[in-house]
Amino acid sequence: MSDEPQTQTPTRTRALPTSPSPAEAAPPRVGTVWLTRLLVVGLVLAALNLRPAITSLGALLEEVRTGLHMSGGVAGVLTSVPPLCFAVFGITAPRLARRFGPGAVVFAGMVAITAGLVLRPFAGGTVAFLAASALALMGIAVSNVLMPVIVKRYFPDRVGTMTGLYSMALALGTSLAAAATVPVTGALGGGWRAGLAVWAVLGAFAVVAWLPLVRRRGASATGTGAAAGTGSGTGSGASGEAPALRITRSRTAWALGCFFGLQATGAYITMGWMPQIFRDAGVSAGTAGVLLAVTMVMGVPLAFVIPRLATRMKNQGPIVVALGLCGLTGYAGLHFAPAAGAWAWALLLGVSNCAFPLALTMIGMRSRTGGGVVRLSAFAQSVGYLISIPGPTLVGTLYEHSGGWGTPLALMAGLMVPQMIVGIVAGRDRTIEDET
Repeated sequence: MSDEPQTQTPTRTRALPTSPSPAEAAPPRVGTVWLTRLLVVGLVLAALNLRPAITSLGALLEEVRTGLHMSGGVAGVLTSVPPLCFAVFGITAPRLARRFGPGAVVFAGMVAITAGLVLRPFAGGTVAFLAASALALMGIAVSNVLMPVIVKRYFPDRVGTMTGLYSMALALGTSLAAAATVPVTGALGGGWRAGLAVWAVLGAFAVVAWLPLVRRRGASATGTGAAAGTGSGTGSGASGEAPALRITRSRTAWALGCFFGLQATGAYITMGWMPQIFRDAGVSAGTAGVLLAVTMVMGVPLAFVIPRLATRMKNQGPIVVALGLCGLTGYAGLHFAPAAGAWAWALLLGVSNCAFPLALTMIGMRSRTGGGVVRLSAFAQSVGYLISIPGPTLVGTLYEHSGGWGTPLALMAGLMVPQMIVGIVAGRDRTIEDET
């Protein structure tokens, strides 16, 4: 029996301290079959666009450095910009969603991503390139935060299924950009500018899909205010909820933010350093790249399965522990037999990295209200991405000074322990409204 009905909108109405407005008592639902399908397509296309701006650049970073005469230090800063932008810009999402509605903000995010990807290849210098990248990352940041809100608002009885769907699409977009950018660049003549610009086409499809949804302001899909906001919109009833919710007083919110940050740290370390670990163990460069691709592709099917499983459990702690143990085993294997068991470690770390869709699912489950979800999403992701910023750099520093992978791998494995602890706390069957 699914536990998802506990997160449905009627529960939210009981939790409000003031009498709900009619729009809140009966939140807008997608009124027609075609509109429902269009919203699903919009979610999938938006999710597909949340990582290609990052992973496509990683695939061509050396060519970009050479073309823009970028120093190694600046290139290093460039790799740290995404989580920083996610933390800084993501915190603005609740305010924007209350003002314009979450659907309108996601649409604007898709426009920003597309514009940034179009402008970036035409940059004549490092500053212009960073500015265009920041524009795309700004769109990614606000969309990151609001995707769980859209799901909670318009699919309250299918949180697990829809979270799994867009998490799977996000993983697919990540893997696709990482694997296809170099071949596509070669097919387009070998220039890095064309190889980066081509991903703007994917963004344009998302913009087209969201446009009719946003034009139905005040209707059923993405209107503004109380009618289509987040439950903390501009409607009178919704606004009464805001003063009562102090997100920083919630242990669950802090635990979820720390869990999000630790899993993001592990993911960024894995993406940045795992191929080098295998190469230092004697694995060829080509095989090391394939092993990384295997790790990333594991997130595609599991990102659909894990959220659906999580919503059928009152407590998600057992899933947290299972994923953590996979990570511990994978890191231990990389230390003791990196080449001999390479494929097994790649698979295990791919499973461990699926803590990301689990975190997104718990964001949707740890609040009874739409306003609570948007605040929790912004808080958890902003705190989490701030936590994740130093991880890859710290691993690189330890590797350089220790002369091997023993100490860095011990750090990676050690981080799995607090990740499991805070994940167990975040997975308890309670909501932030209970604590604030």
